[in-house]
Amino acid sequence: MNSATSTAAPAATPGPPPYPARRRRAAAWLVTLLLLLPTAAAACRLADTDAVTPVTQLLAFLPWLLIPAGVALLLAALARLRTGMVWAVAVLAVTGWFVRPYDTGLTEHPKGPVVARLTVLSSNVEFGNATPDLLATIRREQPDLVFVQECAARCSDALAAEVSTADYPYRNIVEGESASGSAILSRLPLKAAPGIASTLAMPGSVALAGERRIHVQLAHPLPPVPGGVDDWRRELGRLRTYADGVKGSSAIVAGDFNATQDHAAFRRILDAGGLRDGATLGGASRAPSWPAAVRAPLGAQIDHVLVSEDFSVRAARFLDLDDTDHRSLLVRLELHDVR
Repeated sequence: MNSATSTAAPAATPGPPPYPARRRRAAAWLVTLLLLLPTAAAACRLADTDAVTPVTQLLAFLPWLLIPAGVALLLAALARLRTGMVWAVAVLAVTGWFVRPYDTGLTEHPKGPVVARLTVLSSNVEFGNATPDLLATIRREQPDLVFVQECAARCSDALAAEVSTADYPYRNIVEGESASGSAILSRLPLKAAPGIASTLAMPGSVALAGERRIHVQLAHPLPPVPGGVDDWRRELGRLRTYADGVKGSSAIVAGDFNATQDHAAFRRILDAGGLRDGATLGGASRAPSWPAAVRAPLGAQIDHVLVSEDFSVRAARFLDLDDTDHRSLLVRLELHDVR
């Protein structure tokens, strides 16, 4: 009698236990909730629109939205939610792409010799509270042009009393209460210019650097608070109109724009005037300026010094002042003769 031998098949290696259906459903809901706002912001950034509240406000903090999108991707992977994973990856890819610095295409140094070197300081002193530190910063840094926002009476009075007219003989100050006052101080001669009609003062002048005329304009549009986005958009539109009007001329537009590079309305100012962002060119592209209490990658850069294409940027840095919710921006510029 022949005996047959058989070889038993090896036991299959058990895979990971299936994710319970109830947990999958809960995970799917949570992934959806985590991705809703990042998706809306990424879609509007892709569509080049600021949309409406809350997307308008969220765009100021676009890098933050990588966090909920990343958490959503991890949760979707753990729960084996293929659709959720693809969705999260798409949101992360679009958001990550736009977190890069906005580029106007004018990143090369202008041709032509340097005809002037200027240092520009822009500072929001929050209802004048940071005036003492502003005065100390002016004495220490000795900027050629100073743009001050929210320069209330205590601020304008201090500028008149404590900043020597021998150092800053040229001034364009619009007095106002609370956040409405603004000031431009200059070592360079200033000629009168109309400025921009706005709720918070936005004075303008023409500075003379030797024989060169430089259009200088302070920016302080209303913030995009819920219910006030239309006003914010309208005042940024006036800044865009100004930028378009000085295109081809030497220009500096500086102040608290209440907008970041991720806002379409801000990018349209750059494009309309052929302007470049001084902080971006100076290596401080995503450094936050508001609120002052937080540091990168948190916060938003809403304070800017924009310059025409005949300027190059030697350096840019944000400064901490006491008693204000903004960080000040100091930019060192060179003006080139591109004619």
